[in-house]
Amino acid sequence: MMSITSSSKHQTLPVDQLRVDTYTHGIIGPSQPMLGPLADGGRLLAGTPPGCWGPMITPSFQGGHEVTQPVRIAGAEVGDAVALTIERLRVTSIATSSGVMQFVDGRYHGDPFVAKLCSACGKEHPASHVDGIGADAIRCSECGAEVSAFRFSHGYVMVFDHDNQIGLTVGQEVANTLAGRASELSMLPEQAQQHSILALARADIPGVASPMRPFLGNIGTTPARDLPDSHNCADFGQHLIGAPHRYGVSKEELDAARTDGHMDTNSVREGCILICPVKVPGAGVYLGDMHAQQGNGEIAGHATDVSGETELTVEVVKGLQIDGPILLQNLEDLPPLARPLDAEQRRHVRALGARWGQEAIEENGPVTFIGSGSNLNEATANGLARAAKALGLPYDEVLNRATIAGSIEISRLPGTVRVTLLCPLTILDRIGIGHLVRRKYAL
Repeated sequence: MMSITSSSKHQTLPVDQLRVDTYTHGIIGPSQPMLGPLADGGRLLAGTPPGCWGPMITPSFQGGHEVTQPVRIAGAEVGDAVALTIERLRVTSIATSSGVMQFVDGRYHGDPFVAKLCSACGKEHPASHVDGIGADAIRCSECGAEVSAFRFSHGYVMVFDHDNQIGLTVGQEVANTLAGRASELSMLPEQAQQHSILALARADIPGVASPMRPFLGNIGTTPARDLPDSHNCADFGQHLIGAPHRYGVSKEELDAARTDGHMDTNSVREGCILICPVKVPGAGVYLGDMHAQQGNGEIAGHATDVSGETELTVEVVKGLQIDGPILLQNLEDLPPLARPLDAEQRRHVRALGARWGQEAIEENGPVTFIGSGSNLNEATANGLARAAKALGLPYDEVLNRATIAGSIEISRLPGTVRVTLLCPLTILDRIGIGHLVRRKYAL
């Protein structure tokens, strides 16, 4: 088996395994050099730093995350799709901090995630350093002024028990102690360039316990144009429309380019299969923004960003033209009406059909389409339209199926949803993912 790492020399022949420990500093798109190629069927391993808060308080970042350098997949061409099976996902951070954000006026042009500046010396994307702990700890290396474009309006610090998969928020005294060891306890990878959010030590709700249920908030394929990594979606991406900085786009340009890798969908976790569109040659698979836990909607705007280790396998699906991700969720994550019938239920259905003369009973399997938009209504319409287009079904039939044999669920406010429905296996076979659905759900 051929295996390389992101520090290896340039490879031209596909390898069976590749490890990535290098990151893109906030931008994902065609300008980013790709690693690989990784063979179709190959295994990708990655260590990732925390997503949102660290890059947000680090002024040199031009996006809200720190994701892996993209990987070229052998044989993946524009108009195909790639299926990513998450084999293993593990949190490595010992502690983290998060909460509700506030922008600091005067420290950004149009979008504080993308176009940060120092209001004291005027330097755009200045180098910075951590001096002490607390809200004013992030300092401009040009002039020494406090420089973060973000504040907590309400925040917390959480520590983790990895053996028992539980987290607990701590009080201010403990938070201050943790802040003194911020990078160490965040377990920032060697080549990560973000400041650890633990340095801010905001601890407003001590003593809250929550089970760990880790997932990846940003995973997928490279968009067709350079975008801030946190804006590769339609809701965060709205801030790029007509923006005054270099990444400003029109709505049409955003919709054509995005692959919706940033979806904060809490069922994108160990065991799932994520099928992503290919919009640049080689696909450019990337990942990051691991969360230790998050409820549907990510209501606070941010959750528990952590460093972590991920292992996944890739498979090219030739000719599957999709605009956004298709997710094969774990069985326990599926909405109840979209779960495949068990043997006893199938027996009762056959008896019911015989009683009324309905001999033909559909053989089907569950699929979930990710939709995004500026709000939940737009996101739902987007997900439904994507399902109709990919499956070749009338839009109204998708509405009916999602109603009686599926569900609409919020992934993230303000505008990312899951559209799940049971679909005939003959259709899933025709579009090239029937074998994945059968394998995933033992159909």
